[in-house]
Amino acid sequence: MRLKRLLNFAGDRLHTLPLLVMYLTDGCNSRCVTCDIWRNPRRNMRLELVEELAAAFEELQIRWVLLSGGEAMQHPHWPQIAQRLRAAGAHVMLLTNGLLLRKQIDAVRDSVHEVIVSLDGGTAATYQAIRGVDAFDLVLEGVRAVRAAGLPVTTRTTVQRANFREIPQIIDAGLAADVSALSFLAVDVSSEFAFGQRPGAGEQAANQTQRLDIPIVNNGASQMLTPGEVDELARLIDEVEQRYAGAFAAGRIAESPEKLRRILVSYFRALTGQGALVAPRCNAPHFSTVIEVDGTLRPCYFLPAYGKFRSGDTLAGALNVPAAVALRQAYRTGQRPECARCVCPLYKSPRALLEM
Repeated sequence: MRLKRLLNFAGDRLHTLPLLVMYLTDGCNSRCVTCDIWRNPRRNMRLELVEELAAAFEELQIRWVLLSGGEAMQHPHWPQIAQRLRAAGAHVMLLTNGLLLRKQIDAVRDSVHEVIVSLDGGTAATYQAIRGVDAFDLVLEGVRAVRAAGLPVTTRTTVQRANFREIPQIIDAGLAADVSALSFLAVDVSSEFAFGQRPGAGEQAANQTQRLDIPIVNNGASQMLTPGEVDELARLIDEVEQRYAGAFAAGRIAESPEKLRRILVSYFRALTGQGALVAPRCNAPHFSTVIEVDGTLRPCYFLPAYGKFRSGDTLAGALNVPAAVALRQAYRTGQRPECARCVCPLYKSPRALLEM
């Protein structure tokens, strides 16, 4: 049966769906400068929709589910949803800002297999400046509680101008909280789809990246590094490579130093016009999909929606409407400009897909 997954790579139709990303709610209790989802009216995914999705797990061989949002833990029935998906055979991952981990630790322990926590500062002041809430210590307390419950925790840091100098402090804080791994990615400054509807920020931001033809969304220009700061970041990663050699070797830092240079230094150099953006290797739309609160479907975080899963539909049919097939073909053949500037690619080889 697993060999059926390889049919996804034979064309642009999905025969299986190993990974499903579910936006459980549009609500969020953070106020991040990098995201506008929290400005949206709150909507929660209906339990009836969850049941219809769970019913498709066997046919589509859905094995991994990422609960996201908004803040997934603000859905009033998120533990029930997670447990239902586990019962359907899925490995359930919770992507969270961590504000409710300590308070809801029993539900976390009993409902999910692993937790991914956003950690965007190495100090309380920086965390609050970026996330809009004073919760640095609370989040780390939640991480420690999850680790004490026996679950793996990965922290994810979105690197930008306000926090790049604190990468060592972020690593220290994560290791002190016994995280399983720390992961870093660059701030997205251009997507109008991934983090709420973020319209372009105007002429000044556009002029800063005119040579790259990158539309900069609200606040994006203030989050980008200057050329001098990019040089500083490059030196900092050299220092981090030496200082945390043991953590890199043990896999406690998810990205290698070489990858950090590629996804951070090279990316920010390109944004300042000092280099070319190189499209990262990614085939996520061929083995995963994102479903939003109301059933809207998109190939990944950064590409536009192509349709909606409605009551009475089959999920397999909804995943393979002509617009969905066309989007997969377009990204695969290099026709989607969003892919060249993507900060969060995901690639699976055929062998890795079989092992999922």
